[in-house]
Amino acid sequence: MKVYTRKIMTVMCLFAVVGILVPSGAWAVKEVKIGVIYPLTGGAAAAGRELRAGAELAAEIANNVMPDLPMAMAKNAGIKSLGGAKIKLIFKDHEGNPTLGADLAKKLILDDKVDGILGCYHSSVTKTVSAVCEQYGVPMINGSSTSPGLTQRGFKWFWRTTPHDKWFTKDLFELLKGLMEGKVRGVAKVPEKDLMNLASACENTEWGSHVSELIKDLAIVNYKEYGFKMKKSLLYAANSADLSSEVRSLKAARPDVMLFASYTSDAILLVKTLKAQRAQPKIIWGQDAGFEKPEFRETLGDSIQGILTRTVFLPKVVEIKKVAGQVNALYKAKTGNDLGGASARAFTGLQTWVYILEKAGSTKPAAIQAAANSIHISGKELVVPWAGIKFSTSGDELGQNVLGSGLIGQYQKEKDGSIGLEIVYPFDVASANMIYPFPKW
Repeated sequence: MKVYTRKIMTVMCLFAVVGILVPSGAWAVKEVKIGVIYPLTGGAAAAGRELRAGAELAAEIANNVMPDLPMAMAKNAGIKSLGGAKIKLIFKDHEGNPTLGADLAKKLILDDKVDGILGCYHSSVTKTVSAVCEQYGVPMINGSSTSPGLTQRGFKWFWRTTPHDKWFTKDLFELLKGLMEGKVRGVAKVPEKDLMNLASACENTEWGSHVSELIKDLAIVNYKEYGFKMKKSLLYAANSADLSSEVRSLKAARPDVMLFASYTSDAILLVKTLKAQRAQPKIIWGQDAGFEKPEFRETLGDSIQGILTRTVFLPKVVEIKKVAGQVNALYKAKTGNDLGGASARAFTGLQTWVYILEKAGSTKPAAIQAAANSIHISGKELVVPWAGIKFSTSGDELGQNVLGSGLIGQYQKEKDGSIGLEIVYPFDVASANMIYPFPKW
């Protein structure tokens, strides 16, 4: 009996020791399930394919060992603090529909028992999905929705890694200011009168409507100093079949600068219509989204030379950031395309999930929440040229990454005759002279 008792005590001691060595929450965790909600069909399917490929590549790196990559998540073959648990992505297609997105979020939470959510690209869908996550106390990380209002709701279970549209739109005005001050590479100082008149056309969902208001607000804020005037500001129906009347209205305003917020199919249609009607502003600027997709370049070819787009990642980043080049090579081998703004942000969003889980050492929502609110990821670990990731825990932008930043690229003809994006802003990392004014069609 004494021998039996000693054996029991020995086993219990072993369990106690192992319990000390194995982090809480790691016992039963073989995989961590992340629900990923993206537009995989419909008008934004091109973006959805990029988003999915970016998230999948990040999961592949996290689940394996890639010693040449200077990223902590490439060293552990899973979540080390969870005993090597693998990341499992469960993809759902919201089709650009906010109601469907909310329903999918409920199914992922209640039926698939996911540990968290990543998504959703469309700000309107992110709005409804994050509300579901807030209701159920399920963590959600957003890597690619840029409506400023998303982090102004006081939500406790929502974190956004990407900068939002207020930051990006301010970058545009800094570029215009730089043109007036002679700071833009390859462009002589531009008289203020030549950039005074602005006109915008934005799609009319959550995202485009916010961008439209931001453009107007910033133009008014800067009016006294620079003399900007909003000559025309209009919203159009997303996924329009014809934008002829909208382009005629913009042309009639005779703007120096035309500004757009459009998803892929609309961006392509807009440029075709601008060309057909021979619109000739000095600057055409797109708010990322459709203006940066491979399909935009492939469909329109040389027609887009001189067009500007804001983004968070351009292929030229690989020349100034080694890890970006390494990951871009993996992505290109996987998809045939370079990383873009959508794929790079999806990659970074899933990467952030990995680092938060590693820090949490648990899949319990409260542990993930605490880890997210205290995480600080160095910019050296990221493919995007940001200072890092650190979320605001106070003020009116809860859950917003405060270390992000944007780029403005311009479509230019490369040496091999192809059309690619060159960095024109920030000025200190410009990769080419800016084409100004916009060339004639």
